[in-house]
Amino acid sequence: MTGAIRILGVDPGSGATGWGVIAQDGARLSFIAAGVIRPSRSLTRAGRLAAIYEGLSALIAAHVPDEAAVEETFVNASPRDALVLGEARGVALLAPALAGLPVAEYAANTIKKSVVGKGHAEKGQVAAMVRVLLPASGEQAADASDALAVAICHAHHRASLFLKATA
Repeated sequence: MTGAIRILGVDPGSGATGWGVIAQDGARLSFIAAGVIRPSRSLTRAGRLAAIYEGLSALIAAHVPDEAAVEETFVNASPRDALVLGEARGVALLAPALAGLPVAEYAANTIKKSVVGKGHAEKGQVAAMVRVLLPASGEQAADASDALAVAICHAHHRASLFLKATA
């Protein structure tokens, strides 16, 4: 790896999609930006998905990431909730893919283990470690902090992903 690369992390949700952009230069990680896309509740389901897509597309254009990573979702909720979340996740995968970015996916336990050191860490522990690893990120909304954790996880695993892809 030569030079810094930018990584977009996404924590998909139909009501709130967290996003975070970091730079990785060797072992060094730097905070670029983070936030939450919150489509209006007055929109139709398709309208909310379009708002997520447009928001992610605008972020990709503004921050020009080299790679993206999206959290895999595990839902213990109703089938309807799982379907709605799956639709938002599909958009979170589609937007960077259409922009030509390689997109990796990580399970929540893998993200927590990469950031905190244990796969069943609490949300507060993840947010605290994100602030330690990216001090310039400061206090973030939970969805944005989760998205930064996704980006950090990808930074830790991307070299092995690319080695597997070229093997």
